[in-house]
Amino acid sequence: MSETRRTSVPASAHPRASGGPGLPATDHGALPAPASGRTTRRIFLAAAGGAALLPVLKVVPARATPETMQAAIRKVIGEAPLRKGKVTIDVPPLVENGNTVPLTISVDSPMTQADHVQAIHLFNQKNPQPNVIGARLSPRAGKAQLSTRIKLADAQTIVAVAQLSDGTFWSGDADVIVTIAACVEDLQ
Repeated sequence: MSETRRTSVPASAHPRASGGPGLPATDHGALPAPASGRTTRRIFLAAAGGAALLPVLKVVPARATPETMQAAIRKVIGEAPLRKGKVTIDVPPLVENGNTVPLTISVDSPMTQADHVQAIHLFNQKNPQPNVIGARLSPRAGKAQLSTRIKLADAQTIVAVAQLSDGTFWSGDADVIVTIAACVEDLQ
């Protein structure tokens, strides 16, 4: 009977140590660690450190109010007077899902070089941010109209403000009832 002898092969001679087919080369001829689903100490400590910070973070509901909406409108128009009229918001009065609310804002304007709408802004009362959209227009638009879809957090009043080329600001508003709310995340 022949006796088999085991010989030890240095790690540097192993095919995986030099990067073998499809494998990265390793330092100092060491073999790569086996890939397993086990959690390492480093991963555990990082997760524990992150979990320790959770009680420190304060969750604040992000909601606009009628006051913050008025402040956002004032930021856009400055001290100029805001007149009612010329602006129409076409939006369904009852919306089942607040995640996608279709609306169209129209402004009564001839859209000529001398008399046109320069911008249309949309504001709301209860979303995380009161200023929803601001769009610039020129006479080349041909029609003072903006159609889009927005998210609404709750039943609320939305206000559209149009800035005309003569420096005046006109507004229109609409009440919307939302049965399934959207925009409830905190943006801070």
